[in-house]
Amino acid sequence: MSITLSSLILLPIWISMAQIQQGDPDEKEKTTALKDLLSRIDLDELMKKDEPPLDFPDTLEGFEYAFNEKGQLRHIKTGEPFVFNYREDLHRWNQKRYEALGEIITKYVYELLEKDCNLKKISIPVDATESEPKSFIFMSEDALTNPQKLMVLIHGSGVVRAGQWARRLIINEDLDSGTQIPFIKRAMDEGYGVIVLNPNENYIEVEKPKIHVPSSSDSSDEPAEKRERKDKVSKETKKRRDFYEKYRNPQREKEMMQLYIRENGSPEEHAVYVWDHFIAQSAAENVFFVAHSYGGLAFVELMIQREADVKSKVTAVALTDSVHNVWHQEAGKTIREWMRENCCNWVSSSEPLDTSVESMLPDCPRVSAACSTEM
Repeated sequence: MSITLSSLILLPIWISMAQIQQGDPDEKEKTTALKDLLSRIDLDELMKKDEPPLDFPDTLEGFEYAFNEKGQLRHIKTGEPFVFNYREDLHRWNQKRYEALGEIITKYVYELLEKDCNLKKISIPVDATESEPKSFIFMSEDALTNPQKLMVLIHGSGVVRAGQWARRLIINEDLDSGTQIPFIKRAMDEGYGVIVLNPNENYIEVEKPKIHVPSSSDSSDEPAEKRERKDKVSKETKKRRDFYEKYRNPQREKEMMQLYIRENGSPEEHAVYVWDHFIAQSAAENVFFVAHSYGGLAFVELMIQREADVKSKVTAVALTDSVHNVWHQEAGKTIREWMRENCCNWVSSSEPLDTSVESMLPDCPRVSAACSTEM
């Protein structure tokens, strides 16, 4: 077993307790304080003292990775795929490193949507003030004016953002597997306008403001000498508490608070908002949806909220491993009937492509994707 910094810190305490227990009976009372100290030490937090700093690059070049001509993420020097376990026995640090890389990937995909797919980034809410939280979607130049066809893409839940199906596939496989870019390019080649939703961008995070607690001397009528003694004790107490917190959690992350985006505080709200302000206003005679996983649930919720409008504009819906549930979502009979006629759910299966797969739910047909549709 490797000896870590945290175990070295605790070793003297354990030795002291053993010595006290073997000594004079009066000395055993001292174990109370030591046991109290141990009970207040969170060993998981203490392990963070062994971590390198949570300070990661903010560019792919900084990570020494790049996408090659096949869209695969490879190390610039070795040509090897991404390695998650960069540091042995430091799972939390490795996970934080992976998440930091994921944020860079998200920005990289946004750039591809604008530069390679020629999509425009549209801020929402459309009437947002300068100071309020905002999100965005992506649209092709003709998304609202194309008189014939409009394609709408909705990804699933989790860390993915507009233009992505799965971060894991982008990092471990390639851009074609993990992003919506092949769908977007083919749709545009075949004359569709395109709208890319961003249903997981529901809030922004800001650091919690620090609350100032006035000291007792601020408003006390006590004699000056007594106030000075109390202030001295208070300062010493704070000093000990701060030292303990620094010792217990040296890589303490900032306390953040979430500010939700108006009318876009959930994937379901986002789908309805984009429908009302963009899709419903489009000139397209035929609207088509491609929705993965939770995106399918968001589409069903949209149908429940805007049934007549959706039926009048939407021609067909392609679902992939959709997690919608017509019973739990309380979709009415007319919605279920429409879904049976206009929707199809491709699900993970080893059966040949388009082979019918049995379902317990009376909504839309389920057929085999002939592989895993995990995204």
